[in-house]
Amino acid sequence: LLLGFSVRLYRFDGPIADWHSWRQADTSSVSRNFVKSGFDLLHPRFDDLSNVPTGPARIDNPQGYRFVEFPIYNVFQAAAFKSFGVLTLEEWGRIVTIIASLFSSVFLYFLVRKRFGYLAAILTTFFFLFIPYNIYYSRVILPDPLMVCSILGATYFFQKWLEKDAKFKIYDLRFILALILTIAALLLKPYAIFFTLPIIYLLYEKFDTGFLKKWQLWLFLILSLIPLIGWRLWMLQYPEGIPASNWLFNGNHIRFRPSFFYWIFYQRLTKLILGYFGVFILFFAFLKKYTQKDLSFVLSFVTASSIYVIVLATGNVQHDYYQILIMPSIAIVLGIGSRELLERLGKVHKYFGILVLILLTSLSFYFSWNQVKDYFNINNPSIVVAGKAIDRLIPKNAKIIANYEGDTSFLYQTNRKGWASFEKPIPELVSMGASFLVLANPTSADLNLGKTYKVIALTKQYIIFNLKQKP
Repeated sequence: LLLGFSVRLYRFDGPIADWHSWRQADTSSVSRNFVKSGFDLLHPRFDDLSNVPTGPARIDNPQGYRFVEFPIYNVFQAAAFKSFGVLTLEEWGRIVTIIASLFSSVFLYFLVRKRFGYLAAILTTFFFLFIPYNIYYSRVILPDPLMVCSILGATYFFQKWLEKDAKFKIYDLRFILALILTIAALLLKPYAIFFTLPIIYLLYEKFDTGFLKKWQLWLFLILSLIPLIGWRLWMLQYPEGIPASNWLFNGNHIRFRPSFFYWIFYQRLTKLILGYFGVFILFFAFLKKYTQKDLSFVLSFVTASSIYVIVLATGNVQHDYYQILIMPSIAIVLGIGSRELLERLGKVHKYFGILVLILLTSLSFYFSWNQVKDYFNINNPSIVVAGKAIDRLIPKNAKIIANYEGDTSFLYQTNRKGWASFEKPIPELVSMGASFLVLANPTSADLNLGKTYKVIALTKQYIIFNLKQKP
């Protein structure tokens, strides 16, 4: 755990301008507005006032509403920043994610140890903590790792409740914790519904189909869903703050096409996450002789992940961070496969299995790291420099245009509300409240705007115009 924490501090203090900075900026922007304006959980806001997030509907969002996940993650990030007075808001966001990831590894350890023993459990934890893909995505400012932690915690405490409480008392602490964590997981990401399958299997394992007659379980289901349904109904009042999401399911009709399998199973699983050689470790998990119950338990995780990937087909192909949710399943199979490899090859020579596992793991991590290492890089340093210039030169309450083709990473750096693209002609945006325009890496065409609007700052990295003044 200490080593897992340490490796997640790599480039810990970097700005939100690395891989998938767009989604990270949107998330952190909600937290920053909590810090500035108070914790209005029912009306989360970010800095983007544009109509771009609503997709084809193109609904203007003058209040900057941001209705996606319920802002549990943002409360942790903003509250920690306000309470402790050290580190930046962005660093606190990373701390929240790192802590969630460490807790996830602990829950995984106990879930696996119960069925497959210490060695498989510690190897599962090892892979979850040190696969390069998961190192990066366990320190980003996104709600997904906290959702993973919540649903794993819910599964663990639910299992403990089934084990220890013969009368299934609903006021048992284990029941309450499982319920709270399930509610949190669903509010953080409704996709968590797929990952309740291991909980359903635990019920089936204990009661067969008789679990359908347990009123406590129906109460658990109802109480789990009420907050999610309530939040989703509440959101409908603010359509301008709801990003378009239908495209995530199968917007480009890629599901089950050859390119779908290529992207998911080769580009993401084999190449990015497993670094090619991890596939051999997975293979040994298929050689293991399981009891029916143990096999079903593992398959509940694998099936949940498969359903998620298939249902959210376009989302999983379009964005590699969508695979954050399937990492526990991958880690479990790797842990079991590693143990099986050690046992089978150990029969050849007591050190042979260890050497092969070290070699395969090292090669896997090496090739995976070659894919992931550039994720930490600042893709366009000019937006960070320009953002600091805006924060220094223009009024705090000014609304700006930070054109970045709709990507809000640039807008986030300015610490101002405004628009991340030329969604409308500049005069129309000015009539909506825009006072300044900032462009990164200005071209000669950008400089021509100086004939219409006053240039107040110009460097090779940025140009800032006052849209209220003529040259």
